[in-house]
Amino acid sequence: MTLNRSANPRALLLLAHGSPDSVDQVPEFLLRVTGGRPLPQEAVEEIQHRYGLIGRSPLTELTKQQAELLAHKLGLRVYVGMRNWHPYIADTVRTMVSDGIRHAVVICLAPQNSRTSVGLYRAALAKENPPFTIDFVDSWHDHPLLIQAFAEKLMASRPPNVSTIFTAHSVPQRTITEGDPYQEQAKETAALVANQAGLAPIDWKFAFQSQGIAGGPWLGPTVEDTILGLKGNGQNAVFVQPIGFLCDHVEVLYDIDIAFKQFAEEHGMRLTRAASLNDSPLLTKALADLVGRFM
Repeated sequence: MTLNRSANPRALLLLAHGSPDSVDQVPEFLLRVTGGRPLPQEAVEEIQHRYGLIGRSPLTELTKQQAELLAHKLGLRVYVGMRNWHPYIADTVRTMVSDGIRHAVVICLAPQNSRTSVGLYRAALAKENPPFTIDFVDSWHDHPLLIQAFAEKLMASRPPNVSTIFTAHSVPQRTITEGDPYQEQAKETAALVANQAGLAPIDWKFAFQSQGIAGGPWLGPTVEDTILGLKGNGQNAVFVQPIGFLCDHVEVLYDIDIAFKQFAEEHGMRLTRAASLNDSPLLTKALADLVGRFM
């Protein structure tokens, strides 16, 4: 979408984690994630294996698609900056300056606020000292249109009489102890989606997925333990909806579609999941509404 540069010096900047485009790029990507600290070779090879099983992560492609849909709806320039891969936040800021942007609304494509995601994105942006003014959206985990978007996906594919597990990416327990609102916000998103979809409290659980191995204990309960708990209650199927992610990527396509599905099958359970939001019109409307509050 081409806009007159001088006519509109305002824009939207979407920030996201980033993801390598191929298996060969995984080692370089991991060094970005860890700030240059090398991981054990076996850990690198395991992550390469996971990316190999899904072919590639579509995160960057889908994020750019979300930006294009939003640009069309808003009539604004919408930029994408990734913290750990191309297009890097630093490169995007330089492009924005070259384009004459004087003010930007900044939204992290992680609706629940955590210093391990939103906080790091904000710090990466601040490091570039952009010469334009900024309105930064810290969290939007309870936005009605976001909740409606998740509920729409849930109701479209959830089998009847099957318990739902809502998931979000785990973070180190110490971040919550130190005052991070992430755990509370993630659980609130899940409760709001369940209510919107008409689920009774007995029909759903919440679990954290993709726990790391460094930094001490990570938030639980795990998805695996939750699956086993449902089996212990006599259930033979489970439905998963990740409410901490806005598009398909490795934590969805591998962790849920391969690892959790295999775990469930090994314990006599059948696992299915809700489709990710990806190009959801309701997601586009939610983001547009957030921007509209500042423009």
